[in-house]
Amino acid sequence: MPVISLRLKEKDFNKLDEFSKMVNKDKSTVVRELLENGWKFSMIRLYRDGKLSLETLASKLELSISETIDLLSETGIKSPVSYDDYVKGFEAL
Repeated sequence: MPVISLRLKEKDFNKLDEFSKMVNKDKSTVVRELLENGWKFSMIRLYRDGKLSLETLASKLELSISETIDLLSETGIKSPVSYDDYVKGFEAL
């Protein structure tokens, strides 16, 4: 596993420390989870802004199209695929 070293502002380090205690995880684990969540959030925003297609978003998030649609729904972003289109896709399979 590659290793990275970085400098944090005192307030950012304190946030990291506080959060790691809140979730009862070590700082390295918390940083990895925050990075993953930040990646997801950023990709979803790019999708919302029309800069990524649904297929590209799913690929970037390493999810199936249906899992991606579910994630978008959970985050309150309307899917471009209607329920009827979704059902028709399954029927076509």
